[in-house]
Amino acid sequence: MRQAGNKFCADCGSSEPKWASSSLGVFICIQCSGIHRSLGVHISKVLSLKLDEWTDEQVDELVRLGGNTVINKRYEACIPSNIKKPKPNSSIEERADYIRRKYELLQFSDSEKNLQCTFPPSQQRYLTCSPSNSSSYGFPLDKRHYEKQTTKARIGTALRHSWGRKESEHKISKKSHSVAGMIQFVGLIKVNVVKGTNLAIRDVVTSDPYVMLSLGHQLVKTRVIKNNLNPVWNESLMLSIPENVPPLKVVVYDKDTFSTDDFMGEAEIDIQPLVTAAKAYEKSSINESMQLGKWVASGENTLVKDGIITLEEGKVKQEVQLRLQKVERGVLDIELECLPLTQ
Repeated sequence: MRQAGNKFCADCGSSEPKWASSSLGVFICIQCSGIHRSLGVHISKVLSLKLDEWTDEQVDELVRLGGNTVINKRYEACIPSNIKKPKPNSSIEERADYIRRKYELLQFSDSEKNLQCTFPPSQQRYLTCSPSNSSSYGFPLDKRHYEKQTTKARIGTALRHSWGRKESEHKISKKSHSVAGMIQFVGLIKVNVVKGTNLAIRDVVTSDPYVMLSLGHQLVKTRVIKNNLNPVWNESLMLSIPENVPPLKVVVYDKDTFSTDDFMGEAEIDIQPLVTAAKAYEKSSINESMQLGKWVASGENTLVKDGIITLEEGKVKQEVQLRLQKVERGVLDIELECLPLTQ
């Protein structure tokens, strides 16, 4: 964090970034972190420098990758002159377009490290054309450059884009990138996946469960716990809260090595009451612990019991116990904490 290059966001230059992508090795600001989450954890695993607990392996990996200066030399090796890097005051749309080009499409990348630069220097003059022709240099041009990549680079890009299981009736749907990039965030939600109880059997006598969380276009997942129908994850994951608050979708899968992961149930959490309570607390002068509200269990939701929203040591939290749906059995315990965007 003390290194000069890491004192500014790798993508827009904002000072004192409080977030990092442990998988890419860059320090980023809170606005850019929301776009990184939309890329998916297979591309960018976003962690807070202060709010998340880092494992030794995650710290070692960040050190190994080298930080902003090293990573930007690789991912911003050949930015064409008609594309401008975002600034601290850039819009969410400008950030989203640039970040996706940089990390997902690898359009500016160094050909070393097996990355293909889709805008080689010899073609940069061709890209800086008169304003009358500028409309032709959008995504169709990107596609033509993509088609000129080496076979190795095309295969690598295809693998990155095909990450995850195939479409099924139980898969959490993803919104288009064009919509996702325009979303403004109003806060953060820390989801602690505590444990599962009496989960369904998907192997011979047991299962290898993990949990996938979805909030809008963001996807995160827990680690896999082998051979356990009563797994204890106690694993915290962070998601950005979109302005129009969607439900938090929870899906449990059984990890398979040689076939598609098996579905083990799903549930939805209405986080709007928690967000409302957190906003009300921000504007108040309350200090003592107290109950702020609750999400009432009913036949219309998946709650086993009421989800009580409490204020504890200045933190707005909620514990929920979910009965998994579209499956023969299973209960999931989850703890939620709503954080203001300023953190």
